[in-house]
Amino acid sequence: MTDAPRADSPPPRSAPLAALRRLLPFVRPYRGLALGWLAFLALSSTATLSLPVAVRHMIDSGFANASAASINASFLALFGVALVLAIATAARFFFVSLLGERVVADLRRRLYDHLLTLDQAFFESTRVGELTSRLGTDTELVQTVVGSSLSVAIRSLAMFVGASAALVWTSPRLAGYAALVIPVVVLPIVFSGRKLQGLSRQSQDRIADASAIANETLNAMYAVQAYVRERVEAGRYADAIGRALATARRRIGARAAVTALVIVLVFGAITLVLWAGANAVLAGELKAGILGQFVLYAVVAGGSVGALTEVWGEVQRAAGALERIGELLDTQPQIRTTVPAARLPSPATGDIRFDHVEFRYPTRPDAPALHDFTLHVKPGETVALVGPSGAGKSTVFHLLLRFYDPQQGSVQIDQTDLRQLPVQDLRSAIALVPQDTVIFGASALDNIRFGRIDATEPAVIEAARAAEAHDFIERQPQGYATYLGERGVRLSGGQQQRIAIARALLKDAPILLLDEATSNLDAQSEAAIQHALERLMQGRTTLVIAHRLATVQRADRIVVMDHGRIVAQGTHETLLREGGLYAELARLQFAQ
Repeated sequence: MTDAPRADSPPPRSAPLAALRRLLPFVRPYRGLALGWLAFLALSSTATLSLPVAVRHMIDSGFANASAASINASFLALFGVALVLAIATAARFFFVSLLGERVVADLRRRLYDHLLTLDQAFFESTRVGELTSRLGTDTELVQTVVGSSLSVAIRSLAMFVGASAALVWTSPRLAGYAALVIPVVVLPIVFSGRKLQGLSRQSQDRIADASAIANETLNAMYAVQAYVRERVEAGRYADAIGRALATARRRIGARAAVTALVIVLVFGAITLVLWAGANAVLAGELKAGILGQFVLYAVVAGGSVGALTEVWGEVQRAAGALERIGELLDTQPQIRTTVPAARLPSPATGDIRFDHVEFRYPTRPDAPALHDFTLHVKPGETVALVGPSGAGKSTVFHLLLRFYDPQQGSVQIDQTDLRQLPVQDLRSAIALVPQDTVIFGASALDNIRFGRIDATEPAVIEAARAAEAHDFIERQPQGYATYLGERGVRLSGGQQQRIAIARALLKDAPILLLDEATSNLDAQSEAAIQHALERLMQGRTTLVIAHRLATVQRADRIVVMDHGRIVAQGTHETLLREGGLYAELARLQFAQ
């Protein structure tokens, strides 16, 4: 295994706030929560900005008049402001946290639903680990920002604006001194923003690379351990984590440097201004209460800038994550239905036609998988596709299921071009038994019911009996309720394949595709399954792919393929008499 290259190159980066605009459609359904958050944000900010005024009155009125009543009133007012601040802050946290949870839950659902609509060409060029990283790590970053960091950033910005206005109101002269250094503080934030966002994006990409390697390896542990590749795969993952760590180190270093610089500039400016204010108090030009109020507002303003600088890095990381998520949401499936859409007759007869089909896989454009391929399968006919590996047999199934569209020619069912049919309607008319059976981490009952989700338990059991799966399922600890393990690790290969056959039996579709459906069965089970499949094939159009010619001798017609072309067709006996590729394949197999 080698590290797969990235399927796509990142587009030009947008500004963080522009990237965050993608969240607006997910926020709109919860505008009540958003308005509640903003209302309590405004109340808590107002309460915070009122504290310095209360302190000023306490100094100038309470201490100056040496009145116990004045002091009591001042401290009571101060406590009242603190109480309002506490309630508003708690309410703000509740509203924004719940908003973040709901927005990200909807984002995850939307992204997952969209991924399920993409075609096979997309999944052929994109690693599953990359997708799970975007579903997991990237959306968690968005949740952190929506539920926390963005709120802190907006609050810090509001506090900075409010405190700056209060500084001007408190002492215009001292505020003028402070204004002189504002450009010096803002410029580092502006110039570092794009760099930090780029580093955040790179960091997420490297994490996704590591996740993809882990996903690939853990899903292939049988082969990894059989070939003693544990150390090699551990090294691959360690290298990926090292690259992610190096990128994260650059991001953290840049962010830390900007934070330190901004804090030094802000509090250096505050110190300078306060020094001037202290001298003004000594000269009798300024009251002590006003200086105290100015000090508090300066601390609020400085702290707000520091907090804004700190959370801005999180906002930029989320913006990078949203860019990656947005790339997926913007990806459109290549398999689309023409408008207006056609419909198959009900029930479909299963008449299949391939008319001068030319097809190349998107990842292999120079190698034709099918070339001038023409085939007509009549309703109820059983046709077997045989030939060497790479002859194009599986491609016939892929086009019939419309995982891809041909570059030339057409594929039709019941005289209707597949491009005119809604994909779900088309695939509902086809039952597939693949060569590589997919078993889900669920019960035996649910795995068979995958063929027809609304099937009753008696119908599932009947399909399992016909597929020779009932007996081994009943021997499981909980029978049909037994958990089969991820990817069916608790079943043998033959048992997995009988589960897949039971699914196809349960689906009861007019067209049946069998891709090496009995390849993993022992001789006794194969004989029983052949009888079950023969009963299932009656009245249905069936296409069979088989390398073992003994399994297709009873087919109505055998189509011999080589290099994407049909080189011969007929019955088993006819093809043997004609010689050629089929006779050679039969001689090699039956001689063993």
